[in-house]
Amino acid sequence: MTDYALLARQLRALLDTRDWLINSAQTSAFLMQEIPDLNWAGFYLQRQPELLSLGPFQGKPACNPIPFSKGVCGAAARSRQTQRIDDVHAIADHIACDSASQSELVVPIIDASGALWGVLDLDSPKADRFSEHDQAGIEGLVEVFREVTELGKP
Repeated sequence: MTDYALLARQLRALLDTRDWLINSAQTSAFLMQEIPDLNWAGFYLQRQPELLSLGPFQGKPACNPIPFSKGVCGAAARSRQTQRIDDVHAIADHIACDSASQSELVVPIIDASGALWGVLDLDSPKADRFSEHDQAGIEGLVEVFREVTELGKP
């Protein structure tokens, strides 16, 4: 079982700047290295109304842009709630950037003013990859990112 408390301490130590670009790049690389069974880890940013734009990531080339009305990332942005999907192929409007992806976890990132800044998207080639424990742990890592990062306009 992944020790998310340890990962949170390590991420906090790694993020030694408040710059959103550096921190999102570092966080993507850290997650890809430390979380088993991922094939994509990265950020989508809200730079325009109702639209997510690709941000720093690790993995194969990604889909861009993603409207709030489509896919798991769009659902997280629209609802402002974490989306934990055991089987992405069961989602009618799933956006398949990498056909190897089987499950997905997307956590919305809300800035200090209450606005959606973006989402953290994790994909796995394993079905049922993300448990409740993983969801809570990743949400905690997003909170570390949010606390130490100046979430200005991306």
